[in-house]
Amino acid sequence: MTTRENTSRIIVGGVAVGGGASVKIQSMTTTKTADTESTLAQIFALKKAGCEIVRVAVADEADSLAIKTLCEKSPLPVVADIHFSHRLAVAAIENGAHKVRINPGNIGGEKEIKFVADCVKDHGIPVRVGANTGSIEPHFLQQYGRSAEALVESALYNVSALEKFGVRDIAISVKASSVPMTVNAYLLLANRTSYPLHLGVTEAGASADGIVKSSVGIGAVLLQGVGDTIRVSLTDDPVQEVYAAKRILSACGLLDDCVEVISCPTCGRCEWDSMALAREVSNLVLAYRKRAKIAVMGCVVNGPGEARDADLGIAGGKGYCLIFKKGEPYKKVEASAAREAFLSELKGFLEE
Repeated sequence: MTTRENTSRIIVGGVAVGGGASVKIQSMTTTKTADTESTLAQIFALKKAGCEIVRVAVADEADSLAIKTLCEKSPLPVVADIHFSHRLAVAAIENGAHKVRINPGNIGGEKEIKFVADCVKDHGIPVRVGANTGSIEPHFLQQYGRSAEALVESALYNVSALEKFGVRDIAISVKASSVPMTVNAYLLLANRTSYPLHLGVTEAGASADGIVKSSVGIGAVLLQGVGDTIRVSLTDDPVQEVYAAKRILSACGLLDDCVEVISCPTCGRCEWDSMALAREVSNLVLAYRKRAKIAVMGCVVNGPGEARDADLGIAGGKGYCLIFKKGEPYKKVEASAAREAFLSELKGFLEE
């Protein structure tokens, strides 16, 4: 199986993907791409949240022309997502797209595919070829059914259409809304190719449902050493996709500059509102890129001990809370003042 250390490397607007590079976080704008002001505002918000590559939809000529402005002003590499039109693909590339996402099977015949392939090579940019359960070619569905095998065969079939015309800077995705099918497809694909893989569970859903499905699917593949970029697909503000992606990478031990928050579920021993503080702390730390562990524990029975390696923590007692550093007591405060005291210590620590 080809792991991320051994995949080929592509460069997306100066950002390295594959070949042992860190797993990159990607998201997609939800604005009309031709509305460059709104699209750029969303891109800057994604950058601030920790996104490293952004994808935009190119649905018409106005969108393809807007790529020029976006690429000139965007703080992130811009991937143009095109379907059903080789002319829009070429226009996006000629207007400066750092990468294109296409499915060769839906942009025309060999003449049209060659047209796009030649343009890609002339401009020296990579291509992502994506297959999902809604785009599998009929002959693969007939042979394999709607399955991981069909997804992989479809993806490699479309990759071969570009390879035929000399395109080699390729990334591949194989997404399904089924988590087991997605995981199986990526692991099968990792045994068939050395191209970098873009991970995601498609149509994962909104809020908690989408985060859970994405976490299980993406995490299961990442923990096998497979995957070079990830996108958490949520029916939500794309900034939330980035925050979820960071948490997945952190949980998999693949993000070095992420603040990890550990907190207990509480029990009958808890005599203060540690749940509310834990939620507030979890949201606060998302804005910071720093390697650190923060603990919010319900009581002092096991709190400091369980969070011994936390950089900063708090545990509650009857009428008071104990703030600790590196598992050692640091400051005792009244429970009524615990939130303000801990947040003050936390902000100071994060901004050091």
